[in-house]
Amino acid sequence: MINESVLLESKSLRDSVLERTDVLDRVKALSLLPDGMHVTTAMVAAYFGVTIEVVRQLKTRHQEELFCNGVVTLRGSDLAEFKRDILSRFPGGYPQPRSSLTLYSRRAVLNVAMLLRDSDIARQVRTYLLDMEYLSRTRPVENTAPAQLAAPDDLDTRIDRRITQILGKTVVPMFNALIETSGEHRRELIELREDIQNVERKLCWHHRRISTLEGDTPTDQVRASIAAMTWQAFERHVADLLRRDGCMDVVVRQARSDRGIDITGRTADGRSVAVQCKNRAGAGRSSIPSADMQKFAGAARAVDHVDVALFVATCNFSHEAQVIADLSGVITVNRDELDAWTAGVHLKALR
Repeated sequence: MINESVLLESKSLRDSVLERTDVLDRVKALSLLPDGMHVTTAMVAAYFGVTIEVVRQLKTRHQEELFCNGVVTLRGSDLAEFKRDILSRFPGGYPQPRSSLTLYSRRAVLNVAMLLRDSDIARQVRTYLLDMEYLSRTRPVENTAPAQLAAPDDLDTRIDRRITQILGKTVVPMFNALIETSGEHRRELIELREDIQNVERKLCWHHRRISTLEGDTPTDQVRASIAAMTWQAFERHVADLLRRDGCMDVVVRQARSDRGIDITGRTADGRSVAVQCKNRAGAGRSSIPSADMQKFAGAARAVDHVDVALFVATCNFSHEAQVIADLSGVITVNRDELDAWTAGVHLKALR
């Protein structure tokens, strides 16, 4: 088992587990501001049981890494807007900053946990992270290769796809709503929702297995369906996939003056999401150029400071575009990954 202190020294290891923000609430409940997404420096200090000055010094030493993972400092009109729209909802409940306010996303708080040496809570978070990573790497993997599966004795026992639709469009959204409004039982609800989503994934897999045995080609069917969509329909399709994977407050902008952001929303654990959609199936282009990636990365990271930036395309990405995505933290979803996502595989970045 790897010692928890290794996270203090290895940025690559820290980057590999930054999506596991659920660990924070498993160790200790993290109180959020009324926007449901951020905490202040004082709230970070209270969570880890350290002084505000310790957090400020940590932010100064690791400024670049923390800002890449969701730390933002509001000033001027941005601060005034945040105070009016968020802090004013609870007058007296939160301090009213005068000149600036530093906010931490849940991802940034997890980043702090992996950098903060002198905090028992931070050490517990690091240990929990590495324990979960160890379990995920050593757990036996279910062999789902269709070629190694025997044909079912009776194809009349096929899975009814309506069950999957009920789970994805009714049960999971119900859990999302309960999670958003619950406090005391939030952790248990998240675990129950994950169980339901595991059932949904297995049902989708069984349906694809039977389709393959009967001579259908699910990937071709999915790709043909997406190719027939207008750009508006494609954006709505991606929005539905986000909701299926547990995202809340999903909004499709469907406007051309959006600075490259087509869809916004929040993950179940409160991270902000921005999505750029490109349906290039009928445009005659084989890849997404670097200019498109630069525009979206600038809007998502420099302007809106979102936690999860997704670029979803019906084609592949050019080498230059992928390099920009990797440097700016944009998660790319290419043609093959989109096919799998559409067919029922849940997107790792949203977990």
